[in-house]
Amino acid sequence: MIFVTVGSQKFPFLRLVRKVDQMAGTGLTEEVVIQTGTADYTPVNCRYRAFYDRDAYEEMIDRCSILITHGGTGTVVDAVKRGKKIIVVPRRAVYGEHVDDHQLQLSEQFHRMNLVYACPDTESLPQALQAVRDRDFSIWQPNTARFLAAVSSGIRSLMISDFGPRGHRGRQEQSSKSRDQSGTEMRNEG
Repeated sequence: MIFVTVGSQKFPFLRLVRKVDQMAGTGLTEEVVIQTGTADYTPVNCRYRAFYDRDAYEEMIDRCSILITHGGTGTVVDAVKRGKKIIVVPRRAVYGEHVDDHQLQLSEQFHRMNLVYACPDTESLPQALQAVRDRDFSIWQPNTARFLAAVSSGIRSLMISDFGPRGHRGRQEQSSKSRDQSGTEMRNEG
């Protein structure tokens, strides 16, 4: 099954909804389901719903063999983590689909990482669909472990420079307090 999601933006994504519906009517063998969002277009060649509740949406993502999606970070990262074959058709400011082209930039970056297939032009969607079917994508490698290792290493190096290798303050940082004969507190930094 091919699942198409346009996200929950207030801007319609007619370009994608219309193109996928047209493709579904001209020979796609897979079932196609579209989450149409705020589009005022009614698909005639596939199942659709404006929005899915969380559970139904999760089920659609799990069931699909190919996901065609807008360039929303949450959707893309979630599907990449699940190992889905993904075509990202970014919303474009020039068409009034978003306020800027950050989705284009995101899709290009994920494409360079071989995690998705970026398809900025809906007219290229049939070719993108064929390319995705035959493509092996990279596996998502989360940065969490690398980030935590870097933080831990940084903390360790700070502790060693501030406290010495055994966790004690270095000699130059030690200070002891003593009192002179009049009882006035003095700092002896030695």
